[in-house]
Amino acid sequence: MEINKVFKIIYWAKKHKKHIIRLGKWTSQSRKFKSNDGVPCFTYYDLDAKGYRTATTTWKIYPV
Repeated sequence: MEINKVFKIIYWAKKHKKHIIRLGKWTSQSRKFKSNDGVPCFTYYDLDAKGYRTATTTWKIYPV
């Protein structure tokens, strides 16, 4: 993904027990990785909440 690329992300939030839809941005601090337990993770800048968030397990990304 390109730096400063804006996208819409949808993922299940365990904390809220529902699907979350956010506008996100890929930055130099964004990354895809696996946790120590082997769970897929995606860290991105959340434009709605103005901070970094991490989606886990599964997510869908759509270009804006």
